[in-house]
Amino acid sequence: MIPLSVPFLNGNEWKYVKDCLDTGWISSAGSYVNLFEQQVADYAGAKYGIACMNGTVGLHIAQILSGVTTDDHVIAPNITFIATLNAIKYTGATPILIDVDPKSWQMDLDLLDAYLRDNTIEKEVEGISYSFHKSTNKRIKAIMPVHVLGNIGDMNRLQEIATTFHLDIIEDSTEALGTLFQGKHAGSFGKYGVFSFNGNKIISTGGGGVIVTDDEELAKKAKHLTTQAKASAMEYLHDEIGYNYRLVNVLAAIGVAQMEEFPTLLDNKKRMDSYYRSQLSAVGDIEFQYVSPEVEANCWLFTFKTKHMRELLAYLNDNGVQSRPFWVPMNQLEMFKEDIYVSIDDHSNQVYQTSISIPSSAGITPTEMETVVKTIKAFYATL
Repeated sequence: MIPLSVPFLNGNEWKYVKDCLDTGWISSAGSYVNLFEQQVADYAGAKYGIACMNGTVGLHIAQILSGVTTDDHVIAPNITFIATLNAIKYTGATPILIDVDPKSWQMDLDLLDAYLRDNTIEKEVEGISYSFHKSTNKRIKAIMPVHVLGNIGDMNRLQEIATTFHLDIIEDSTEALGTLFQGKHAGSFGKYGVFSFNGNKIISTGGGGVIVTDDEELAKKAKHLTTQAKASAMEYLHDEIGYNYRLVNVLAAIGVAQMEEFPTLLDNKKRMDSYYRSQLSAVGDIEFQYVSPEVEANCWLFTFKTKHMRELLAYLNDNGVQSRPFWVPMNQLEMFKEDIYVSIDDHSNQVYQTSISIPSSAGITPTEMETVVKTIKAFYATL
């Protein structure tokens, strides 16, 4: 079976993990944690990085730092991995789901702008302006753009909308390490960006994440909250509700080794993307995700649309090519059916019904890619 997306561990991972074991520094304290979070921050063009257990908890902490409460709304796209919405629900806030652009599969900013103009009113609270939803009377505190599949939308436009409606930007950049918009790295456009290093990402720590920000005080607060809000190095004094969310040193050691290899693995992903696009561009009804000329995408997980998605999915998996359907739109999941979904044509459902992801490991070989393409072409030859 050619796997969908697995880690490529070919650098100093064993060496650095052994160092942790030899020295006994395997838990949340240790030099590799500090090194890894700064490596990620530097790469993303941010001043500070805070390592955490995974991307989901990073999104949770970022919302807490933004002051998101149970009386608030947080805006998110309807097409995303469920972690985005789960993190919103952890705060007690209520999501507003925005349909996606049918070509790029990113949040539809025209739809977002029109909805906010028609459905919000500006109010001042203790001298600070906020947007409140006219119907629910809840404050809309933050917007969480998701850089779906390592692609990215028009961040200049999103920043303008966020400024107009007083929204904190919390970037769900969990899939987008290595992605640029107009030369600026994903995760550096908002107050916070969050990256994930789950096993299926370009580089992995098995499970891990990093929050990035340019605000020193917020960075210190994030580190405080993720380490149980311990207020004293000696005494067990805690000054607020904290979380056991820190990344452990032994996993950060893997991350340091992976970051050393990241430029090579990113090049591998781009070559993979180029190969698939060239070889599949005239095959059947295949339609690729649109990437703007202003975007340099990291090509995380190669996904395309076809009306034969279900049949192709079964055929590929039956023939040794591991493939997966796209995420179920959030508004179709039981937990979010009662939340606001802003849409005209429900592009999210159409993307879901027709999209399939094919093998995209950072270490995928030319022979494996050739086999994937041959198998896809063999399927279309049967139609």
